[in-house]
Amino acid sequence: MAPSLAGDLAGETVDGGLAELVPDRERPRAWTLLVDGAPQSHVDLDDPAHLSFEYQRRLGHVVDLAAPPNRPLQAVHLGGGALTLARYVAATRPRSTQQVVELDGRLVQFVRRELPLDPAARVRVRSTDARAGLAKVQDGWADLIIADVFGGARTPAHLTSTEFLAEVRRALRPGGLYAANLADGPPLAHLRGQIATAAAVFPELALTADPTVLRGRRFGNAVLLASDRELPVAELTRRVATDPHPGRVEHGRALADFAGGAAPVTDANAKPSPAPPACVFR
Repeated sequence: MAPSLAGDLAGETVDGGLAELVPDRERPRAWTLLVDGAPQSHVDLDDPAHLSFEYQRRLGHVVDLAAPPNRPLQAVHLGGGALTLARYVAATRPRSTQQVVELDGRLVQFVRRELPLDPAARVRVRSTDARAGLAKVQDGWADLIIADVFGGARTPAHLTSTEFLAEVRRALRPGGLYAANLADGPPLAHLRGQIATAAAVFPELALTADPTVLRGRRFGNAVLLASDRELPVAELTRRVATDPHPGRVEHGRALADFAGGAAPVTDANAKPSPAPPACVFR
């Protein structure tokens, strides 16, 4: 089934606002998904293994390192967007079984109509809240759980707590990986709190981001990786350093120092992630 895009721009009102697909001038069958003007995802239908966004490339590295090459994964995606990471897993790890949880059902319909999935991809999409959808995942089912959930460019409060991460760990198999896309800016209080929250649930952590974000010089994305097993820090560091926009990886004592004694977040005191400044999307 071919996408129904006319070639210039497709737009539709969804639960989260105005969803638009803007064509990529350098790739003939690639588009960027915007919701109310905020970039959400980039998809290349000819090459679903191509990841354009900086943070999605880092999540792609996590997918690559989650198991030996070509081994199928059982993956859960909290937050669907344009299904970019689900497409990536399906393309790089055939026969993988995936569950996508996306609250905005109208967005899911729009994306699946305009940017259809490969019919061979084993991807099930549920239109429900991320935490409610996670609760339906069987104990120990997932090799990989990726959280990339934003409502109005902010991560909802109930997806930032130790109780939420306890549900993540329950759904992961022993040795499984959890990766979260986090957004923050100076003074990085949210990011530090999320590191402390993950450390209260998982014994092994790593964080990767642009060095200017980690130094608190600008608002941006960071990918937090957590597991109950030793993480592939050396290989992740190598891959991130050779990206088009090189990043840095922190772990161990350096990551604990970066967290700076922040307290874990619980359901009782959870807050949404900070709103990005208007200039971020200009």
